[in-house]
Amino acid sequence: MALTKKQSLEAYRLMNLIRRFEEKCAELYAAGDIGGFLHLYIGQEAIAAAARYALRDDDNIITAYRDHGIALARGLPTDQVMAEMFGKATGTSKGKGGSMHLADIDKRFWGGWAIVGSHLPLAAGLALADQYRDEDRVTLALMGDGATNIGYFHEALNMAAVWKLPVVWLVENNQYGMGTAVTRASAVADIAKKAEAYGMPCCMQVDGMDLLETYEMIKEAAAYARSGQGSFFLEVNTYRYRGHSMGDPERYRQAHEVEAQKATDPIVRWAEHLKEQKIATAKKLAELEQEAEDEVEAAIEFARNSPFPAPEELYDDIYA
Repeated sequence: MALTKKQSLEAYRLMNLIRRFEEKCAELYAAGDIGGFLHLYIGQEAIAAAARYALRDDDNIITAYRDHGIALARGLPTDQVMAEMFGKATGTSKGKGGSMHLADIDKRFWGGWAIVGSHLPLAAGLALADQYRDEDRVTLALMGDGATNIGYFHEALNMAAVWKLPVVWLVENNQYGMGTAVTRASAVADIAKKAEAYGMPCCMQVDGMDLLETYEMIKEAAAYARSGQGSFFLEVNTYRYRGHSMGDPERYRQAHEVEAQKATDPIVRWAEHLKEQKIATAKKLAELEQEAEDEVEAAIEFARNSPFPAPEELYDDIYA
């Protein structure tokens, strides 16, 4: 089922919101307003937008440390997400989590997790709880391609296969799994073999720069998992335009490679689709872009004016 006109326009605004949010975070990090680690989602926006419309609001989402885009797509307030970047008390995790640990239990967004692959057993646990309680709910677990190379991945997928847990395992293959030394071709083959070993249906080589293709595949995978047949595995190919983190010198790739990849920019492609289908004019798209820009600027102002957590809050439960 295709996106409605309203959803199509919302998706364009959302992808621009994520892009501008990330660009401003990079600037604020360089200025010293944001500390710690910062992993940007620039280039991967279509996956977050697709997940927003392919899932129900009561489904679970859990992801790794490149989590800002997923959080915004899930509906976490932009001002609170930015405040968390600043480590302020008004942030989504009350200033105690920062960039890598966004979460909102009311949105069933169970966080970004800093340890590679550590959230995958948690995804299996969320799905097991729903299965045990006969809840008609799916868990979407997003991971980078580097996470397929560790024990957590195999342990989680093994349990999911044995118990037919309602999980959609989604690898955001942004072409560079840090800490690995494999070629692109061998990496793809390796991921495919790992997924097939657990006997769950797989869809490899989804174009993660194409919003509609990604949306349709997540929708199909979620429907399969929700039907009680078990987990579904997706490999979604995308490309991050920035380094692994703000401290990444990017010695492993050339600038011309990154520029060439921008020819498939998901936001530009979606804009062209909307104009071709006469869903939006260039003027309408510009208005949506400005709305996203204004929302991010307002979020920055909110974050700047928010207080830091009081020292005594160090020992408080953030969800108490």
